[in-house]
Amino acid sequence: MENRKLEEVLNKNKQKYINYLLKLASIDTHDIGHGIDGGLEAAGQDYLIEVFKELGATEIIKDQLKEESILQCRKLYNEGNTGHNYENRYNVYASFSGKKDKSILFNGHIDTLPAEMPQKWSFPPLEPRVVDNKIMGVGVADMKAGLMASIMATALLRDAGIDLPITVKYASVCDEEGGGNGSLCAAISGVHADAVVVCEPTNYELIAAHMGWVFFQVEVEGIAVHSGLKLSGVNAIEKAYKLMDAIHELEHNWLLKYKHPLLPPPSSNVGVIYGGEAGSTIPDYCCFKTCVHYLPRVMSHEQVVEEYINAILRRCEGDDWLKDHKPKITIYQTGNPFEMDLEHPFTKAFQTAYQNARARQIKITGSPAGCDSRTWYNIVKCPTLQYGPGSLEQCHTVDEYVTIDQYLDAIKIYANLILEWAK
Repeated sequence: MENRKLEEVLNKNKQKYINYLLKLASIDTHDIGHGIDGGLEAAGQDYLIEVFKELGATEIIKDQLKEESILQCRKLYNEGNTGHNYENRYNVYASFSGKKDKSILFNGHIDTLPAEMPQKWSFPPLEPRVVDNKIMGVGVADMKAGLMASIMATALLRDAGIDLPITVKYASVCDEEGGGNGSLCAAISGVHADAVVVCEPTNYELIAAHMGWVFFQVEVEGIAVHSGLKLSGVNAIEKAYKLMDAIHELEHNWLLKYKHPLLPPPSSNVGVIYGGEAGSTIPDYCCFKTCVHYLPRVMSHEQVVEEYINAILRRCEGDDWLKDHKPKITIYQTGNPFEMDLEHPFTKAFQTAYQNARARQIKITGSPAGCDSRTWYNIVKCPTLQYGPGSLEQCHTVDEYVTIDQYLDAIKIYANLILEWAK
């Protein structure tokens, strides 16, 4: 009966719910330099405060991001990216009280990356619009559609005349694109609930696990001479190749050893390499940067760091130059993996809610890309799942979009989840 009512009210009000998303997508909230140099989230957060007030939130909190919170996360959890500019950057938390002493929290990030190649867009990226069955605009897929759909779930229940059976909370965070600092600040500030949905795009799938990651920078020194005198110098680029071969061998060993039912195997990618000044000069410096993705439970941050560094240092011992001129190895970004219990009552509640909303079963899978799920599960200790409209392929792309169907379906699914989790 409730589901049929929700369907009727959703169809009646769908343009209103779409308009809320179009308004949010028209507000520039991009990070500057991946959050290191700041971010423009404030205007988007202020708009959400207006929406929360309009919907009758019982509590709204603005929480300024703080470097002290990130330093605490670095120390305690190997999480967080230090040195970001937090001027005028704040999270927004809202609560809508329900009848039962039980809660659910919807998490989403308000920040986006700058529009990818704006000159190639079909229209100005900050002038979102509906084209055919698509809602298009910068940041729509990643992840303003998910954030707004979760808010509209509360609006849908209100419009349907259904009292909230439990407390519904929201955490709209900043600086996610810079590595997830916003949700880390929320965790340190004590935000919590009995269950959490991270509303990142999942393309009609339920994400119950994601990989962890570690970014390494490796700097190698050599001796510069004229290329005609090569034997008198030491080529730092060639020495770096030897070290890259060592980590490639480590990656192969990981592939053979570690498996996961929801995730791809662990991997190491050399994404940046630079060094040298001219073809006629033996380079005396080479730097390469890598990203390791690793599996939850069977692998750990400490293990990955130890094995990665040891693989490089062991290779140095077999080289007359490197054994006495060890590379400088630094870590400049990390994120832990997460994996939700598939037998947990919250997982079962989501499966039932999806079935009620769409009359079909949902596929449970994992994601190679990390997100804020790790923070809510590992640090805040909340049962956590990831579900949202849109797809990973649409994130950070030209003419970014979500389909209208995915957006409206997400509203209906979230509303059903609120009702189901209350049982």
